[in-house]
Amino acid sequence: MARALIFDVDGTLAETEEAHRAAFNAAFEDAGLAWHWDRAQYEALLKVTGGKERIRHFVRSTGGDPRHAENAFIRALHAEKTRHYTGIVAGGGLELRPGVRELIDHARKTGLRLAISTTTTLANVEALLGAAFGGMDLFEVIVAGDMVAQKKPAPDAYLETLRRLDLAPAECLALEDSANGLRAALAAGLDTLVTPSVYTAGEDFSGARAVLPDLGALQAVGWDVDHPSLQSASHRV
Repeated sequence: MARALIFDVDGTLAETEEAHRAAFNAAFEDAGLAWHWDRAQYEALLKVTGGKERIRHFVRSTGGDPRHAENAFIRALHAEKTRHYTGIVAGGGLELRPGVRELIDHARKTGLRLAISTTTTLANVEALLGAAFGGMDLFEVIVAGDMVAQKKPAPDAYLETLRRLDLAPAECLALEDSANGLRAALAAGLDTLVTPSVYTAGEDFSGARAVLPDLGALQAVGWDVDHPSLQSASHRV
């Protein structure tokens, strides 16, 4: 039985990726770069987890200026991207996905602990939770990408979250939207519910406890994440 829910952020709490893409493109323009990531290109780039890692991969895979792959340049460019993204979020540019608020409310009422394990930066988490919930206090533990050695699909963020919760994997349930996130959760020994996002709908979610269109589907089982109907790895609504 789950004692804690561990949420991913991007694509799981909200459909954030279009806002991220807009923020990347704005940062590129600010830097005077003739780069523009369209939706198809960004979807492919999302296979690389982490914004700074994504920029470096883009530069190297397109034969770009090697100076643009240097750490200092990428850190500065990504910081500008984060500024744009947090501004979009603070301006009310994102909404929680269906069922997210209701599941969190149910968890609080029933004593389920709440945590976050994400590849994104703490600044991005703070912006989204501030806009959606007025702050980060609902979540007992928050582990962001730069807090661990390796980002998803490595299990580092989930393992650190479990360590901070002082719970075993069997006592927690991960909520993810992507194959990389699912791989990370499974590698940490976690059962996982997947709600594919607009960017991840075609990915392979083998091994998930269930694949749901969104967390609103849990209303049918009274928001019970341990409901027997969700126990099959092949379950798909």
